[in-house]
Amino acid sequence: MKYAVRTAKVIAAALGLAAIAAPALAQQGLDEPFQKPFKESLAGKTVAYVPVAMNFDLTEGWYAGMKKELEPFGVKFEIRDPNWNTNAGAQAVTSLISEKPAVMVIHNPDVQTYAKLLQRAENEGIYVIQINMGSAYRSSAFVGANWIEIGEKDTEAVVKACQGKSNKIAVVQGALSAAASAYTLKGVENVLAKHPEIKVVSSQAADWDAAKAKAITQTVLKQNPDLCGIVGFWDGMDIGTAAAVKEAGLTGKVFVATSGGGERKGACELVKSGAFDLNLSYDVPTQAAQMAGTIKWLLSSGAKAGSIKGSEYTTLIPITKENADSQTACWNLSDLKK
Repeated sequence: MKYAVRTAKVIAAALGLAAIAAPALAQQGLDEPFQKPFKESLAGKTVAYVPVAMNFDLTEGWYAGMKKELEPFGVKFEIRDPNWNTNAGAQAVTSLISEKPAVMVIHNPDVQTYAKLLQRAENEGIYVIQINMGSAYRSSAFVGANWIEIGEKDTEAVVKACQGKSNKIAVVQGALSAAASAYTLKGVENVLAKHPEIKVVSSQAADWDAAKAKAITQTVLKQNPDLCGIVGFWDGMDIGTAAAVKEAGLTGKVFVATSGGGERKGACELVKSGAFDLNLSYDVPTQAAQMAGTIKWLLSSGAKAGSIKGSEYTTLIPITKENADSQTACWNLSDLKK
């Protein structure tokens, strides 16, 4: 009993001391030791951005998202717009290597053209992040869609829609040399290997061009009016694919599956109108945030450019008529630029 009383007194005394000490401690905050060097590692640094072209939802959205995240820390941006010209893009990358920005964000037109240049850039101490369409060189980071997954999911949807119908489908590819197109085609092939009943009546490259996609689809539909589905490789191009289907009076009868960045007017609105039956979104705002986060980490890490390499594959959002009206399925470029 005496022991219990003594213990209670000790505890009470300790609590009293804590109560006295607490106000004193509350007057003195702790300086977080890492935020200052973090800010210093970003301030004044330049991020150079080389898309395949500006002025469409993907590239504009990535740029707006990165700016929103990084400019408050004093990061500066340089844009070099090749406007779909691969040679101009290679010249831009070459020029930037000599200018030595801290980071280069690259949207490759194909797997080979920039590969050696990007390796050279990292050898020169420049971090390289590749977005959506990678090259044969694996740089510090890749942020983008898993194109094989996209090819598989789009094809699975088309195969399902063709059940009980003609089983005739068409594939509208992008540019044959682009990673996005080549990997998506592999995904298509993976699914078709399990479905020998499906007949591919056309598999042609439209080179990311809506007019070419429309012309290809028009010809295919004239030759195969009983076509039951189309696997397209990008919604910006497949606007032409869907237009040809509509002109033939087959909207709702020919299942059109595609993919894109998820911008409202180019994704949700087209699904709502019936132009697309499925649009797999790789969600540009999320990709932009992932790139910005990766840039922050690389610059603050002190790691040597090229010494670490990793990938961030985007979680896909399937857009169908069921969710095309939701506030989370798609995004607005104007909101990202605020």
